[in-house]
Amino acid sequence: MSLNLIDVRNLSFSYNGIDVLTDVSFTVSPGDYVGLAGPNGSGKTTLLKALLGIVATAKGVVRLFDHDLADFRAWHKIGYLPQKLKAFNPHFPSTVREIVALGLISKRTFAGRLGKADQVAIDRTLERLNILDIRDSLIGELSGGQQQRVLIARAIVHQPKVILLDEPASALDPDTRENFFSTLMDLNRTDGATVILVTHDIGSIGQYAGKLLYIDRRLIFYGSFEDFCRSENMTALFGGNAQHIICHQHGR
Repeated sequence: MSLNLIDVRNLSFSYNGIDVLTDVSFTVSPGDYVGLAGPNGSGKTTLLKALLGIVATAKGVVRLFDHDLADFRAWHKIGYLPQKLKAFNPHFPSTVREIVALGLISKRTFAGRLGKADQVAIDRTLERLNILDIRDSLIGELSGGQQQRVLIARAIVHQPKVILLDEPASALDPDTRENFFSTLMDLNRTDGATVILVTHDIGSIGQYAGKLLYIDRRLIFYGSFEDFCRSENMTALFGGNAQHIICHQHGR
């Protein structure tokens, strides 16, 4: 029996007396690629933050790699990209390479210069995201889309076992977006990284992810897109035509 990398049991969270998440339970196995979707205000970002211990939950249990969240120490196994990109000051003194290098800190046990292997990892990641040519540019001089790709590179440069991303493609143009999703799919299928990706675009996530986690403060559906397509409850919620568009199972 394979170890669940993430195990969430009866998770609840409230803010100013308002229930944001109620009794959410699910597990994520090694190699899963989960699309996390739901309406605006459904608790998607809060759930991602709860997995990382950024917000304190009212009740429930979160286990990472078979450790309670409070006891988890292997943060180098996790890559995280938050939702909002705060624009860098044009005079911010760090280069693209230096920003991405920050992603390697969680793997280091002592301070010191980056080694040759670190530099290779940085360049390989920049090349994957098609930004190797701007590695020496100041981060503040880049477009919003380029900055987003740099932050994605920082999240994955240390080859994490689990990658958590909150609407990572929101600032990307269509071509760059497609390249990014291809890269993420390669990380999942080739490198074996487990992915949870928050998206508002439920109509396209089925092209990439293997599972759908749909919440609206409560867990509404969790399973494969094939199961989603066959679910009578999802037919009732979305309507048959929209359901089949979302699942992306037809014509494969």
